[in-house]
Amino acid sequence: MNSTITVTIPSKMKAQIDRIARREHLKKADIVRGALNRYVGRMELKAIREELLPEARKRGIYTDEDVFKIVS
Repeated sequence: MNSTITVTIPSKMKAQIDRIARREHLKKADIVRGALNRYVGRMELKAIREELLPEARKRGIYTDEDVFKIVS
């Protein structure tokens, strides 16, 4: 089920979205929806990371290289 929200944005941002929509042949709603989707995804990953970080530190995992050593 879809829902509608109303968001106020600066005129300059609206003009930028209008230009991108025309150039990329996209609907403005698709641009905004995509941007929100990416933002929400990053926030979810950040929350998961913050939840798992203490356990990783207990296990001596500090870097990507530490993870690669474990899974290799």
